[in-house]
Amino acid sequence: MEHIQDILNQSGLNWKVRQEPIQTASGIILTDYRALVREDTNDVLSVRTDSYHPYQNEQLIELLDRVSNRTGLEISRGGSFKDGRRVYIQLKSNDLKLGNDKVEGYLTGINSFDGSTSLAFGPSNITISCQNTFFASFRQLDAKVRHTSGMQIKIDDICYRLENSLDEEKKMFNNIVELSETRFDDIIKDRVIRKLFDIKPEVNLRDEEALSSRKFNQLSKFYVDLNGEIAQKGDNLWGLFSGVTKYTTHSISAKDNTENKMFGVYGNREKEIFSDLVELV
Repeated sequence: MEHIQDILNQSGLNWKVRQEPIQTASGIILTDYRALVREDTNDVLSVRTDSYHPYQNEQLIELLDRVSNRTGLEISRGGSFKDGRRVYIQLKSNDLKLGNDKVEGYLTGINSFDGSTSLAFGPSNITISCQNTFFASFRQLDAKVRHTSGMQIKIDDICYRLENSLDEEKKMFNNIVELSETRFDDIIKDRVIRKLFDIKPEVNLRDEEALSSRKFNQLSKFYVDLNGEIAQKGDNLWGLFSGVTKYTTHSISAKDNTENKMFGVYGNREKEIFSDLVELV
């Protein structure tokens, strides 16, 4: 139990969620809905139907600790977003040695208290030389383990999901190797830039007057990141994609951009760009 508490404390997840009835200003109690309240801060994380049952952080860590003992995948780190509405835990998986660089693999599990997701897993990685992160698609467990009173998550179900995620990670590592062996031209680079920044085909990327000042500044930062990654990794598709992840990880915001990369617009664009580049090799 002490081991579980250590993980909860280190991840900032040592808190529980309680359900409270909701009452209107005139005193009417909404019998079909409950407020999910974070106990240590009293923040209301969401309003859900009374059939929704939160899967507590401690339950999640206990489950993954048992999975860790069976699979040998150690719990590495965790955290939360939006004051705890979404939480994540990472299990350490495999690594890829690529030239003088290393790509560290993780299996990331996510859960929520706002109804945005049930428990889901997906491969993610960090390129050590630049600390760029990339999160592949998360796969939710089936409907039997959604947040209901009958919610029961079996270790075998999690292990099966993790095995699939490890297979996806292996394919992704193979794709990264192939990207590193394939050069790109200006046509491919322009296509990547347009998708990343949502720029229409008719806009001339080299015409400053055709771009808004905000878009021009974004591109200027991106070119710095891209040139740095290409200088280090070569003028190949992996260097090009690393320019994308360098920008989304470090330059898109002064704040930690992990949540956006997991769930947001730029995370989705990143996944699309990766898939597009893989199709070229």
